[in-house]
Amino acid sequence: MENRIKMSREMRAKQFQPFAALKGYSEALKKKEKVIVPRVEFSEEYQEELDRKLRKIQKNDMVTVIYFRKGEYLKMTGMVTRIDPTAGLLTVVNTKIPLGDIYDIAKAG
Repeated sequence: MENRIKMSREMRAKQFQPFAALKGYSEALKKKEKVIVPRVEFSEEYQEELDRKLRKIQKNDMVTVIYFRKGEYLKMTGMVTRIDPTAGLLTVVNTKIPLGDIYDIAKAG
């Protein structure tokens, strides 16, 4: 029979904790995985349709918006907190989206 020293529960649990030898490595990999896409050029008809949709949007509407930012298209759903046509900005929750970067928008719900 062997004489073993019993480990405390805390010491045993430490053996199974995740170990990250390189801090930030997983985030760096995620950035590498991102595929950069070019901005889509709209036809005149599509631009007119998008303008019609934007005119129907009002403050406090729940919307789903697809927009271009830093080489990728993002989709966001939230409440419109501000529309500033002079500055060319639509604010959904706390995200400011330039009107020229919007690919599509629809009322949610």
